Amino acid sequence: MSSIKYSIHFYSSWHCGSGLSAGADVDALVIKDKDGLPYIPGKTLKGLVREAVEDYAALSGTLSQEVLNKAFGLPANTDKTDDNMSGTAFFTNATLNEKEAKAIVGNRAQEYLYKKVSSTAIDDEGIADDNSLRSIETVVPCTLHAAIYDLPHDVEEVLEKSIGLIHHIGMNRSRGLGRCDFKIEKGGER
Repeated sequence: MSSIKYSIHFYSSWHCGSGLSAGADVDALVIKDKDGLPYIPGKTLKGLVREAVEDYAALSGTLSQEVLNKAFGLPANTDKTDDNMSGTAFFTNATLNEKEAKAIVGNRAQEYLYKKVSSTAIDDEGIADDNSLRSIETVVPCTLHAAIYDLPHDVEEVLEKSIGLIHHIGMNRSRGLGRCDFKIEKGGER
């Protein structure tokens, strides 16, 4: 089993939703930790990485479904029950590095990480549809860091080659939000 540290560098604002709203102000809030800092849950990252690894493995013929299931667990749409349903790989949440997080919290600057984006539906005549105005909270471009632990060695090489296939995360990816790059971190501190 091996461990991999990686970073996610965002080039555009992004939204990884919490499922909460701010009433009349914002329809969808970003998920935040106890200090009000944005993060991406490990479960979300596991799904994105699994999809990239599966796509790469299917094209290259490098990994069997059995090996993928061992690492990532059984797919959610599987009726099978198994003791190893969740897989061996553990994905941490992606967070700001510790030094940046301390500086932001210490200066009470969390509010500057977020901005509100509004949109509305326009009909064929160029008029806004009634009740279609929606606003979401987004996070400004930043870099998050995460790790994967207990990754089987036979999956590690394929993961390192395929993780670069992920270029968008979160809501409204097709509208320009969440443009990013994943990079494996070789040595160094978070």
